[in-house]
Amino acid sequence: MTSAIGFPFGATFKETKASEAAQAIREGADELDMVMNIGAAKSGKWDEVEADISAVSAITKDNGKVLKVILETGYLTDDEKVLACKASESAGANFVKTSTGFGKGLATVHDITLMANTVGGRLGVKASGGIHNFSDAMAMINAGATRIGASHSVEIVESFDVRLADKLKR
Repeated sequence: MTSAIGFPFGATFKETKASEAAQAIREGADELDMVMNIGAAKSGKWDEVEADISAVSAITKDNGKVLKVILETGYLTDDEKVLACKASESAGANFVKTSTGFGKGLATVHDITLMANTVGGRLGVKASGGIHNFSDAMAMINAGATRIGASHSVEIVESFDVRLADKLKR
């Protein structure tokens, strides 16, 4: 089971996020999707962003769980996306993720490529938001996504085409 932490804007205190994480794990969550503190990131407070992620990462590590940090890439510049990936990695996250699906912007091939190049295989990269068919999913995978988050999974499977799959392989 996955649980959201700091949803939807990541603006809660790190202590609140840590408490949410602990409660979610007690209730059976195996993976936590934490929304990064976007306000701190936009203000250039990267130490605060990292401390925020670290507070939740410590709990997930202590309990053998997985932490995905949602960057909300639609609000960030490319430089901020790189810094957010670096803060996530330094703080001990397992994945970086594009979006909640509620914020501005959706997963893009550009963002996935940038994130994958930044974390260099040390973290997973989850593409989430705006993936509606098999072609979209394959484009994200080819850009470096190691997971796909989609509310259109049926459409993705239904649009699978063997010829298209062969053409889209890396």
